[in-house]
Amino acid sequence: MKIKNLAAVIIGVLLVLQAPRTPRKAGDERGLSQSAETAILLAGAVVVAGIVVTVITAFVKSKLPK
Repeated sequence: MKIKNLAAVIIGVLLVLQAPRTPRKAGDERGLSQSAETAILLAGAVVVAGIVVTVITAFVKSKLPK
């Protein structure tokens, strides 16, 4: 899988996760806790940062003289 395709898939997944959900009732306790949600979002941010670093590193290495 190419880097551009992988980046597009990850961005798509993050957009789906950020999509507005239907409003919940006051007594509805389904879903993740705040700390679990924060941990998942943090892990996603780390993955995206890693991809950005990898893409930039590959670009710079490709432009270096041999």
